[in-house]
Amino acid sequence: MARALMFQGTGSDVGKSLLVAGLARAFTLRGLKVRPFKPQNMSNNAAVTADGGEIGRAQALQAQAARVPSSVHMNPVLLKPQGESGAQVVVQGRVHGTAKAAAYQGMKPSLLPFVLESFGRLKAEADLVLVEGAGSASEVNLRTGDIANMGFARAADVPVVVIGDIDRGGVIASLVGTKVVVDPADAALIAGFVVNRFRGDPSLFSAGMALIAEKTGWAALGLVPHFADAARLPAEDALALSAPPAPNPGATVRICVPILPHVSNFDDLDPLDAEPQVEVSRIRPHETLPPDTDLVLLIGSKATIADLAALKAEGLHHDILAFARRGGRVLGLCGGYQMLGETIADPEGVEGEPRIARGLGLLKAHTVLSGEKRLEEVTGTAAGAVFSGYEMHMGITAGTDTQRPFAMLSDGRADGAIAASGRVAGTYVHGLFASDAFRRSWLEGLGAEDTGVAYEREVEATLDRLAAHLEGHLDLDRLLSLAR
Repeated sequence: MARALMFQGTGSDVGKSLLVAGLARAFTLRGLKVRPFKPQNMSNNAAVTADGGEIGRAQALQAQAARVPSSVHMNPVLLKPQGESGAQVVVQGRVHGTAKAAAYQGMKPSLLPFVLESFGRLKAEADLVLVEGAGSASEVNLRTGDIANMGFARAADVPVVVIGDIDRGGVIASLVGTKVVVDPADAALIAGFVVNRFRGDPSLFSAGMALIAEKTGWAALGLVPHFADAARLPAEDALALSAPPAPNPGATVRICVPILPHVSNFDDLDPLDAEPQVEVSRIRPHETLPPDTDLVLLIGSKATIADLAALKAEGLHHDILAFARRGGRVLGLCGGYQMLGETIADPEGVEGEPRIARGLGLLKAHTVLSGEKRLEEVTGTAAGAVFSGYEMHMGITAGTDTQRPFAMLSDGRADGAIAASGRVAGTYVHGLFASDAFRRSWLEGLGAEDTGVAYEREVEATLDRLAAHLEGHLDLDRLLSLAR
């Protein structure tokens, strides 16, 4: 049976996911069989697993870091916010139901057996399980029935390391405060702490590390400097969209992406961000399309009808329609594809009250949402190039323009639609742009030159650099000795 160690944070976005990914690669390079595990995640950035379910995108990256296929057991409970109906609850890779926040609190105890079962499966096949908490370890108001942080750690008897983010300020208070507010029996499981994202001379914070250790009684396990290449790796949640990439003065192609309230699977943008000739502009509410836009890209949504309404409320649909009339190119991915059609019907109330919404009308196609979700890894050809990706959607789209499919899948199915003009298209396939051949072909159609970017190879190289970074600044031998 494997040893296990859990990493919790003083708050959201302190770097838990990245540290677990880096440690997964570091311990894998040491010859250990490593498995990542997150009992409960809340994210609309999901990935299809090798065993045919879905998990948070961060756990898929951690599995890649550990050089193992992803599994539904790496993230047994996934919450996907979807507007007025609350959150979709995914258990061991499959939709379990929907629940609003208060109802979910009552549901949590019934989910603990699934969590412990998945954890046991991973322990049976590994030397080391690296467990990631969710949100903040000090959210004691949510401690009853907890399955994400200390509730899981207690149930599974897993020691805990707490991570604080010095970059946001107040790291001493956040770590010491965590010790103060958590239940003493929970605090007894905390073995040490890590301070993450330090900038500057580390000797200037040595007294701070000593003070935290003195006030908490926890071992100081490392001061981790800011890892700039983190931006090259897929982000876990939409917080990453609040800090868009810096402008790219060398770009020759501008792709504009409306950022809507229920945006999902936004890691579709990462390979485009990696291209030196491409600037991906995130368009915020009340902003307009820049005049030099080459492509409008509508990405996925967990609440397509609600996001379509938000697009119209902001008036951005007028810009998109005018851009298309002028001959501009528009591409929709999954929920974005559904928005491009003439209607979206939700007769079963998948996204709230049953209704029919009028789409943008740029594709002669109609979508009917249903409760059956397609989760499948796919390969095929599009734009004259081979690609691999995945489908993750609820709904069927049909109409005149689907007779001009965007892609032909290897299983013989046609996917997506292309307008008669050839300049508006949609597809249900996520992950297209991670396929180098497809991305190059598509960007060449927009006027970009082939720069030779190999996206997945760069992700692998970045994980290796992250592992080396953590080897240099964390006591990995001590971490391994703390695991049990």
